[in-house]
Amino acid sequence: MKTALVTGASSGIGRATAVALAQAGFRLVITGRRRERLQELAAELAPAPVHILTFDVRDRAAAIAAVKSLPEAFRQIDVLINNAGNAHGLAPIQEGDPNDWDLMLDSNVRGLLNVTHAVLPLMQERRSGFIVNIGSIAGHEAYANGNVYCASKAAVASLSKGMRLDLISLGIRVAEVNPGAVETEFSAVRFKGDAERAAKVYQGFEPLKPEDVAEVIQFMVTRPPHVTISEVTILAGAQAAATTIVKQPV
Repeated sequence: MKTALVTGASSGIGRATAVALAQAGFRLVITGRRRERLQELAAELAPAPVHILTFDVRDRAAAIAAVKSLPEAFRQIDVLINNAGNAHGLAPIQEGDPNDWDLMLDSNVRGLLNVTHAVLPLMQERRSGFIVNIGSIAGHEAYANGNVYCASKAAVASLSKGMRLDLISLGIRVAEVNPGAVETEFSAVRFKGDAERAAKVYQGFEPLKPEDVAEVIQFMVTRPPHVTISEVTILAGAQAAATTIVKQPV
């Protein structure tokens, strides 16, 4: 049985991915900051073997300590899903909140690096592994008022390519998944809990569901070793680009 570690598994794409991988026969290490939610997920995944790690990906020392604490049965991490990340605020650069910038860069970029740094030695020992970084359509085309968020996801795109080049000789595959409009807690976090404003983002069209993205991830990581689907962009049916979405009157 292979083992997958999924960051940000307490909600959204991370949670759906943990479910999809459990259904595919994986042993799961699920991580996040909200332990109660992770415990609920672990109960849902039963009888799949699950181990919970509670830490903030922004804290490098905590990420390293958490991975080192894994019991022997979960230490052979075959798949790492770097999903944890967020968006904070939507404003032109001259009006942006530097605290929001820090939160996005620390989670979306440094957090990905922290967890990868903690997990890579376990993959290097076996010269085998698969890392999937969750990027965004925003990492490939900037949009107005998305400046730092788009930059953080562009960094994920560049890191994914660089990691693929660096790790190929070690037998470690690297891929990037770039979702478009997915209805999760994403907008609620971006708009500081303004549920009404968050809901309007998805009105007038059918957005992607977390399960749609999870199904693609499941397919990617279950390909045989001679196959790497290196980059996938997933858009809603009504979406042609980051901010080009055909909406019907509500």
